[in-house]
Amino acid sequence: MKIAVCISHVPDTAAKINIGNDGKNIDPSGVTYVVNPYDEYAIEEALKTKEKSGGETVAISLGGDANKETLRKALAMGIDEAVLLKDGGDRDSIAVSKALADEIKAQSAVLVFFGKQSVDFDNSIVGQLTAEQLGYNSVSVAVSFSLEGDKIRCEREIEGGKEVVETSLPAVITAQKGLNEPRYASLKGIMAAKKKVIIEKQPEQACNTVEIISVKKPAMKKAGKILGTDATAVPELIRLLRDEAKVI
Repeated sequence: MKIAVCISHVPDTAAKINIGNDGKNIDPSGVTYVVNPYDEYAIEEALKTKEKSGGETVAISLGGDANKETLRKALAMGIDEAVLLKDGGDRDSIAVSKALADEIKAQSAVLVFFGKQSVDFDNSIVGQLTAEQLGYNSVSVAVSFSLEGDKIRCEREIEGGKEVVETSLPAVITAQKGLNEPRYASLKGIMAAKKKVIIEKQPEQACNTVEIISVKKPAMKKAGKILGTDATAVPELIRLLRDEAKVI
């Protein structure tokens, strides 16, 4: 069984983000990039599934040469192979999913793991779009996963609770925090990853259906008001909520 895990190379969540000169992208100067945090749960689940059920694992990432750093981490954690779909252009979610689906087909992978979303664009849709492109079953926001034969059982988060979903291979699973505890790369794994070849491929070009018009930072929050420290402030608070904030 071939198990694929699709991973993103994203800005560190602690990085200070500035808008680039074109007004449509971030300025990468001084920004540290990391493996998308949710993708670490996807990598771990792919490794656990291989250890239990056998097979081979492959990590796939779409982007420029910088993405090799992220792929090397996946290899250091224990992933068998890595493929870089080399494309430095801007793609929307549909175009990204098309490139990933084409490579998953080429790999003959029947089980695919994603993080539930990337922390840069936060669209939370590429995994599901890829499943649609492939014609695979899909379970999103999974917090537990089990595979017996070709039968899959997942627990996923929903508003106010959790639900249990059963499906079968081939399938795409998007991982939520809590699915597992991602392992640390061992020194042996890090050294072995340096020797592994990352396969580079040129994905087929795809037309975007979404265009980014502009990117801007959220407006600065206004200074707060202290109306009082006891019940005498309640009437003024109600007036401000009604007349200024207009929320009541």
